[in-house]
Amino acid sequence: MLQAVFLLLHLSKTFIPLHALDISESQQAEHGCPESCFCFESVNGGLLVRCSNMQLITLPHGLPNNTQHLYLNNNLLVTIPTDSFLDLPLLCKLDISHNRLNHLEPGAFRGLADSLVSLDLSYNQLETLDPNVLGDIRAQTNLSHNPWLCDCRLQLTMPQLLLDPSSLSEVMCNSSEPEELGAQGVPFILIATDVDFCGALRKTTDVVMLVTMFGWFAMVISYLVYYVRYNQEDDERHIEYLKFLPRAGQKSVSTHSTWL
Repeated sequence: MLQAVFLLLHLSKTFIPLHALDISESQQAEHGCPESCFCFESVNGGLLVRCSNMQLITLPHGLPNNTQHLYLNNNLLVTIPTDSFLDLPLLCKLDISHNRLNHLEPGAFRGLADSLVSLDLSYNQLETLDPNVLGDIRAQTNLSHNPWLCDCRLQLTMPQLLLDPSSLSEVMCNSSEPEELGAQGVPFILIATDVDFCGALRKTTDVVMLVTMFGWFAMVISYLVYYVRYNQEDDERHIEYLKFLPRAGQKSVSTHSTWL
């Protein structure tokens, strides 16, 4: 009797995943999901699209335009091109964590300003963010566990985001610009409140410009000195040459004495 019960339990565990798989395949055919993704209809009529753990190196094509939740986590994505989600006006949650992202093109999230609520970019290879990348989106964003270069661009971009409070301590500076700020290993939120990266960069830029201008000034002075010396030497050579030229009066006197 006990063996029969255990057998029934085992069969029930076996058939449930198969049944769920059959449903997902039918929904995939119905909603036209990409081959590398699975689609599930949510309670409010939107679509949940899961493309996780599929070894994707590019974004899937043909995502349904009623997608509300998109999971692209645990893949091999390196970049997000411009206008990647422009045809997903209802997208409110986007998970691109645990990839190899090192570059986000300007306008990558264009079209999501009115819908996106949650954006997960954690566990990637991002070093900095250009303000043009995020556009007008105000989604709660997870930027933790990336090798951030804490610089002026990152400091300008951060206020545009509603950072996930639970991830703030994990947004660490892997390096900084300028380097002498010594931000390595420090949470960006702590150092950004005390350091003006853009101001420090301007000071560094001013010093570089000053050094460059001094270098150009020194080059101009060197050229002028060379030019004056060269002209002086040329004038001296010309004067010496004129000294050795026979004068017209001397030549006529010597000719007259010969006739006498």
